[in-house]
Amino acid sequence: MKLNEIKDILNATVVCGQDKMDIEIASGGGADLMTDVLSATAKGSVLLTGQNTSEVIEICIMAEVGAVVFVRGKQPSKSVVELAQTNSIPILRTHESMFVACGRLYMQGLRGMDGSW
Repeated sequence: MKLNEIKDILNATVVCGQDKMDIEIASGGGADLMTDVLSATAKGSVLLTGQNTSEVIEICIMAEVGAVVFVRGKQPSKSVVELAQTNSIPILRTHESMFVACGRLYMQGLRGMDGSW
């Protein structure tokens, strides 16, 4: 599924990475506990989270996550956005809850990974 499709499904706004909306997202998962993200195979996935700290982006860099969606309308700080931009990680934000956002993506065909978050 293209990141642009995820944006549309979640009625999300692009915080950064507008030029990356055509990347293919292989799978996805939702987590607020970043150790859960590290323990799953996340390469090329989308992470849905309510945590909007720089730690999220640092974990995404290590896990090679393809994009981040902040749920519940969370707005990342300027430093979080700059870190994501520097590392070419697109950020979207939606007002949906994590439960609803994950459910909508699942209903549209995006699946989790083995050992999902």
